[in-house]
Amino acid sequence: MSPNPDTTTAGDNGGNFDPQQAAALLDQATLKARRTFTPLTPLLFTFRAVGLLVVFGGFWLSVRAQHPYTGHLSSAAIAVAVVFVFVNIVWTIMAIALASTGVSGPAQRKWGAWTAIMAVAWIVGYAVAAPLYHAGASHPVWGLYPASAPLLIIGLVGATAGAAFRYWPLATVLLAIAVVAAAAGLGGPANSWLITGIGLCVVYLGIATFTALTQRRSVVRL
Repeated sequence: MSPNPDTTTAGDNGGNFDPQQAAALLDQATLKARRTFTPLTPLLFTFRAVGLLVVFGGFWLSVRAQHPYTGHLSSAAIAVAVVFVFVNIVWTIMAIALASTGVSGPAQRKWGAWTAIMAVAWIVGYAVAAPLYHAGASHPVWGLYPASAPLLIIGLVGATAGAAFRYWPLATVLLAIAVVAAAAGLGGPANSWLITGIGLCVVYLGIATFTALTQRRSVVRL
């Protein structure tokens, strides 16, 4: 990130930082980092793009020939999904923990609130699937819901929260995910898996590219 002009002048004149000024600069730097997708890296976003395409593509391959549609996913596709989710969660937690070391104050509390909201959205989005299953929902409904509805809920909640917290890039991405989920819902029970996979892959590749360019510009300005 480019240095603050006042900070540079103070350093050149041999002056010392006021503690409040230092804290304010830290909060500003942290907020800017959150809004440009750090601490998550372009490599992690690329992994998500490829992984989601493989996972949802595998689900589509296992159900596309089902006539009538039953929504039974193959064991191999489920195993791949479990491995992807595990690696993604561990990688994400490690990246956030590393970037958050030594960071505190309002920016950290705001990020904590954002994380809590998103966790609830994920839980609610996928928890509804259990009552649908036990209520004896028809196979098309049961197959269509997990392919698109949870992501639609997560995307809309996340976009709203992101706008409220002024995390504009995150809000934009989550809105794009909601649009992908809505489009997938129109594709039918089987094709919704493929549409979701392709759509999420495109979204995350876009995030990876944007993040790489942003981080490169930040390094150049240092």
